[in-house]
Formats: sequence, C-alpha cells, structure tokens
Amino acid sequence: MGRSITNALLDKSKEAMVSAVQIYNNPLIKFKSEMFIITAIISWTYLMHAYYSKESIDYRYFHMRGKRKRYDRTKNGAYKHWELERCINEQASPLDKGTANNLRFLIGIRHEIEHQKTDSIDEYIGAKLQACALNYNREIIKIFGDKHSIKDNLSLAIQFAPISPEQEQVLRKESTNEIPTNVRNFIATFESELDDEELKSLYYSYRIVYIPIQVNRANQADKAIEFISPDSDKAKDVERVLVKAVEKAKFLPGDIVKMMKDESYSTFSMHYHTQLWKAKDAKNKKYNYGVRVSKQWYWYENWIEVVRDFCQKNNF
Repeated sequence: MGRSITNALLDKSKEAMVSAVQIYNNPLIKFKSEMFIITAIISWTYLMHAYYSKESIDYRYFHMRGKRKRYDRTKNGAYKHWELERCINEQASPLDKGTANNLRFLIGIRHEIEHQKTDSIDEYIGAKLQACALNYNREIIKIFGDKHSIKDNLSLAIQFAPISPEQEQVLRKESTNEIPTNVRNFIATFESELDDEELKSLYYSYRIVYIPIQVNRANQADKAIEFISPDSDKAKDVERVLVKAVEKAKFLPGDIVKMMKDESYSTFSMHYHTQLWKAKDAKNKKYNYGVRVSKQWYWYENWIEVVRDFCQKNNF
C-alpha cells in the first residue's frame, strides 16, 4: 500500500490521540474517561492500520470465492477494515503483551459503557488511560521514528487543590457506589485472567504518586513532581502517599523439593511434586499458586503449604 496512505493514516492517528488527551485534561468536560477511551481507540486503530499499510499487510476483511478474494463492504460500498481488536490479535502485530492487554481492557470498558451513564470511573481506570497515552507515543516512535513523537502533547493535568487522605477515602467510597455493576464486574473478570507479571506491567497500567515538595534551594523551585524510590531515604518522609510494591517470593520446583527434604520429608522427590501439581491443576491461573516468567514456572509460598500438607498426610 502506498506511502501516502500510510502518512494519511498516521496524521489521523496523531490528531485523534492529541484530541483524546486534550479532552481528558479539559476541566469543563464531563465523562472524561469515556470520551478519552472512544477517541484513543480510534487513534490506535489508525496507528495499527498505518503499520499494516507500511508492512504491505492487507487489513481489509474478505472472503474467498473459489480462488479469488471478495472484499467485504458496507452497504454504501466502502471496504470493511479490521477493528482494533482484530489488529492487536493478528500474529503480525508489533505490540508487546502489556500494551495489548491495556488496549483489550479499554475495548472491554468501551463495550460496557456504550449507551450508559457512568459517573466517577476516572479514579478506577485512570492508570490505564495514562498507560495508553504513554504506550502510544512509545509505539509510534518505535514503528515510525522520533519525528512522529507527540510527547509535547501528553501533558499532566493540573488541579487547584490538594486532596487529603481522608478526602480521598470519602471520594473513593462514593464513586464506588456510582460505578455500574457491569463495569466493576468486567474489571474484576478481566484482571483475574492476568498473571502477576501482566498486572504489574507499566504498559498495562501506569501508576504515579504526586507529593508536595518543600525545596531548600532556589533552583528546585520549579520542580512540581518528584519520583522517588521506595527504598530511598526520601521515602521515609512520605506518609500515607507512597505505596511500596511488594514482590512475591518465588521458588523453583527444585527449591521446594529441597525444602521438604530439609524438613525431614526425605522420600519426597521431584516425581511426587510433579504428580501433585498435575493432580491439582496447580498451574491454572485461577488458583494463583505461581507464575510463569521467561518460560520458567515459579511457585509462590501458598503452594509450599499445599506441598507440606501433602507430605504430612502421606508420611514422606
């Protein structure tokens, strides 16, 4: 497909994403999340079409009539192009898993909120929207180069008053009651199917913490936001704002077998461990007994309790 088509799709894509960010940052507009999602999905769809156009991959729907392609068309004769979900599910898609999960989440939310009144959902999906915008800028640079970056348009919104922890709790409680049950159910179901690594991916959900800063030097006065590590000395001075992510301990199968032998279950072996996890379908995500990282399965501490109980009952 021609370069002119690719460039036209890119221009439409960037315009749509800039509009999505501007809408979200506009204090006069209600239903920010809903409007951002709809516009961002349009933007991503154009971006994916631009990518497939660049790679000369046909992104039009068709069916075969004999040995010939017959393209599907609308009632007015236009080609039917792939929707975003089809674009990201295609094997040739350039998107990583975290970015694809983020878009699938937003597509699912869009399905749930169509034609419905949904107040106060920003608090619960804002991190996904931030990730969506950052992912977009990263992907457009990766695919088409730095000159297409829109980072200057991805600004942080300014608010006029700070929110105390007590106010935050009240707002969260009130907004929970206003979120439609179908939206809450969708979020719970969608995220229950992601493993720990997918849930923690910054490409899926980008979380940041804002803290007020008192500066000691004049050249720091313009610094409105500071990023600090949970393990740094500065983190000790932040109360009820900074949340430290706690990484779950992970154990290889050999570690667990050795652990049981050290606890005097001397006849327990890798063979019995394999039989046990297969019998209990323990690698099923719904049990949350472990996680796959880089093709290697690691077990969590709650699985060790199951193994220990098995050893006790079978007199190993």
